[in-house]
Amino acid sequence: MKKNLILAASFAVAIFATSCDNNAGSDNVTETEATATEATTTAPVVENPNVAGAEGAEASENAAAITFAETSYDFGTVKQGEVIEHTFKFTNTGKSPLIIESATATCGCTVPKSPDKPIAPGETGEIQVNFNSTGKVGMQSPVITVRANTVPNITQVTLKGTVEANNIPTAGADGPVKRN
Repeated sequence: MKKNLILAASFAVAIFATSCDNNAGSDNVTETEATATEATTTAPVVENPNVAGAEGAEASENAAAITFAETSYDFGTVKQGEVIEHTFKFTNTGKSPLIIESATATCGCTVPKSPDKPIAPGETGEIQVNFNSTGKVGMQSPVITVRANTVPNITQVTLKGTVEANNIPTAGADGPVKRN
């Protein structure tokens, strides 16, 4: 036991003695860290021009531009299980062909279909959207994200409305419900 105590004490003294030597070279480390910190703080902040709302995102005068006739469609109130179909019409208001890379929705209940071919300047196009209300109840507002060769390259359109629950009884804890 005495040997362990002496060994632990000598180990502590050795660590303390070597830690004092580390302060001798700390001036060089501090200067290097200060220089590195100054270099990182003076670096310019780069914002992504592809995200809608980014400041400084300016389209060139020859770029494609997408302008929707409506950015939101209210389908009102529907019964659960109904499929809502709507077409979002848009115009290429830019000076070069508009290429839609993708059209995606926030959930699997909404399926957008975008044109496969480029839309010439001044021409119109459509994005067809199907919303399946099966399994949905209450206020719904799926978002369709359109990615194209525009600045910004992401544009969003939405469907909105209310889905009412079906009045068809379902199986309960006692088994299937018999309808008359």
